[in-house]
Amino acid sequence: MAARTMWVNGPIIVGAGPAGLSAAACLHTHGVPSVVLERDDCIASLWQRRTYDRLRLHLPKQFCELPGMPFPASYPEYPTKHQFVSYLESYASAFHVQPRFRQSVASARFDHAAGLWRVRASDPSESTTEYIGRWLVVATGENAERIVPEFAGAGSFKGPVTHVSEYKSGEPYRGARVLVVGCGNSGMEVCLDLCNHGARPSMVVREAVHVLPREMLGVATFSVAVFLLRFLPLRLVDRILVLLAGLFLGHDLPRLGLRRPDSGGPLELKNTRGRTPVLDIGALEKIRSGEIAVVPGVERFVAGGAEMVDGRFVAADAVVLATGYHSNVPQWLKGSDFFSGEGYPKAEFPEGWKGETGLYSVGFTRRGLSGVSLDAVRVASDIATAYHQHSKTTPSSSAVCSVAQLVPSQAQT
Repeated sequence: MAARTMWVNGPIIVGAGPAGLSAAACLHTHGVPSVVLERDDCIASLWQRRTYDRLRLHLPKQFCELPGMPFPASYPEYPTKHQFVSYLESYASAFHVQPRFRQSVASARFDHAAGLWRVRASDPSESTTEYIGRWLVVATGENAERIVPEFAGAGSFKGPVTHVSEYKSGEPYRGARVLVVGCGNSGMEVCLDLCNHGARPSMVVREAVHVLPREMLGVATFSVAVFLLRFLPLRLVDRILVLLAGLFLGHDLPRLGLRRPDSGGPLELKNTRGRTPVLDIGALEKIRSGEIAVVPGVERFVAGGAEMVDGRFVAADAVVLATGYHSNVPQWLKGSDFFSGEGYPKAEFPEGWKGETGLYSVGFTRRGLSGVSLDAVRVASDIATAYHQHSKTTPSSSAVCSVAQLVPSQAQT
């Protein structure tokens, strides 16, 4: 089937999460139209469809605002997921961002002969549209696809196995023994939620992890870190954070099964490897009381639970995989070496926002929503300069128009 071809008078933005919305909003403030392509039928689908009910922003709201719009003053310091989604919807409305939903991008390739990007997307009816434009903004983010590890004997386990993207509440697990694989912020919080609903969780901890208090004496730990970074090098700040964590959380974490990494502080590992430190909001208390059991890695699953790497058997009625997400950029961005095989810009922060031939990225800094905002501002400013220079000779008032006859598609159908 031949693809319909559409000319985009501005950037083509792939993804309508916080990264894509902020990029489109910043472009709007510069007077640059754009087209936002989103595979789902709503903005921020990860937040709306694939998060648990009790989720809140892990950082204070002032560190999570998108460019040009603060959170409502009535919001708490750590907004709920529903408040954050409402904020994003208001944000999109305020900056007139209207994504084209159910447009799943299959490929994006730069046409060197034409000097243009060709982005092919299909809808649920398998109707294909090729969007053509001078700029491409990759905004699908670090959490586009869930990670589901393969385990020996997985087919032998008889209970339900759920990824954390499908987990909503601990209520369906009341009274059950639940093995939670993963000890990041999601794994810790799911275990806490399960406890609060009368379940009996065991948390699999395979690797060393930094655990920090979310707050210290009423002040957000992240706020303390940001303040210290104004005056001290990152590694010294990391040492201070680890020292403060010991004072506020105790020094018995290794005895509880939570050992700290031998090298690399919490901020260093976050920035270099994307390993986010766990911010404790009550799980440690449950671990100390025995309500949450900490167990080592899974060797294999069996009918009634799992055998662990240390030889012990952990009985389980259900499994929740809090094993995270990964970028999907390598699946659809073709002919470019700007991104690594893991789906991150090869250039390290803060240089990873701009590639060649009009290629940009937003939301791959491993620095959360503050990194998203920083990228969006830089990308919009850079594109706006080129756009307004070009528009002096070829003005247009429409963001997208059909050019099936004006610019023939060269992509295979």
